[in-house]
This record gives sequence, C-alpha cells and structure tokens, in this order.
Amino acid sequence: MKKLLTIFVLAAAITTAGCSGAGNIQTETPSQPPRNAESVEEGAYTNVDVNEAEQLVEQGITVVDVRTPQEYEEGHIPDAKLIPLQEIETRLNEFSEDEQYLIVCRSGNRSAQASEILVQNGMKQIYNMTGGMNEWTGEVVQE
Repeated sequence: MKKLLTIFVLAAAITTAGCSGAGNIQTETPSQPPRNAESVEEGAYTNVDVNEAEQLVEQGITVVDVRTPQEYEEGHIPDAKLIPLQEIETRLNEFSEDEQYLIVCRSGNRSAQASEILVQNGMKQIYNMTGGMNEWTGEVVQE
C-alpha cells in the first residue's frame, strides 16, 4: 500500500512540475527571446514573464489572446488578436510557421495549452506569457 501511495504522489509531482513549467531550460537566440526567457525544449514554445512579454510587444511581436470574447473586451493588450483557445485548432490557417507570436490569457494556463497546440502544428516561434493578464502591467485597451 505504501508503494502504491508513493508511486501516486511521485506521478502527481511529475505531472504538476510538467504543467507549471518547472525544470525548463534557459536558452538564448540572437534576436529573441529576451535574456531570461525559458525555453521548454527544442521545437517547443518559450515561457516569458510579463516584463519579457512587454519587451516583445515593444519589438512588434504578434500578440494572440486566447481568452473568451468577454474577457478580451474587458481589457487586452493593444492590437492583440482574439483567437479563443477553443478555436485555435480550427484557425491554424491564420498562423505562419515563421512568424513570432506572444500567446496570452488570464493566468498563463490557457496560453500554455494554446502554445503547445501551435508548436505541435509546426509553429516555431511561440512565446507563452506566464502570469497572463493578471500580472500584465503594460497598456490595456477596453472595448
């Protein structure tokens, strides 16, 4: 019984660590991401905090907001394109493999899911804003 409980706790810890982005490897590329960005792994998306995300926005990255239309209307990053998470897979034709995208949501969970979907479908330069709009301190536009 103890072995079973230990295995269960260990499996839960590994799953939680994988979902939270723990253990990500830091990498740098010549143009982007910002210096402290975390790369999940080769061919995967890159986690960036809100400060790094703001730098990317200033550099002109395409921002994709994966929240609901109501959340988006309540406040979003200027020029962000609304593509709710539920629609990502049906709207993949709106993405280009070689364009850079900053994916945002309320807290960073849905954006991580969307980032994973985009990478699995061939997008190469995906940045997930950890902390989401809850932590965003930059400009916000309301509709």
